[in-house]
Amino acid sequence: MALPATNPKPGSRTLRTGRVSLPGHAYLVTFTTRARQPLFLDFPLASRICHALYHPLLWRDARLLAWVLMPDHWHGLVQLGLHTHLSALVRSIKANTARTLPSSIVRPIWAAGFHDRAVRKDQDLKATARYIIRNPVRAGLVSSPRCYPYWNAMWI
Repeated sequence: MALPATNPKPGSRTLRTGRVSLPGHAYLVTFTTRARQPLFLDFPLASRICHALYHPLLWRDARLLAWVLMPDHWHGLVQLGLHTHLSALVRSIKANTARTLPSSIVRPIWAAGFHDRAVRKDQDLKATARYIIRNPVRAGLVSSPRCYPYWNAMWI
């Protein structure tokens, strides 16, 4: 099945308007598969993506605090280092994860762009992590995060 082209929607430029990368700050990041294809209902594909998230070159001076891989998107709580720009980090995550999938998967697997929200200093990082890992529950995929295999948080 052919997927539509990955030209960004006219409004996708607005996602970049006002985007700032502040060293040491944490960001809630979301990006989707191309055309919201539920690629990660497939266990082997989802497992490859999860494994690729831990490649050490991705996290040179940034940290992955919490994440969940949903069937058609990824949520992550990342903390930038002194030399990491948010857009470059997301680009690296997308490239590294896509590279691990078999050549039979239509490329690109990720849609253009991403959504981010800075986590304010007075917000609790653990509360944001709980929000992320409860995504499969809110989506009706499982009754508890413990029943969903594709997530992690540094506090667990």
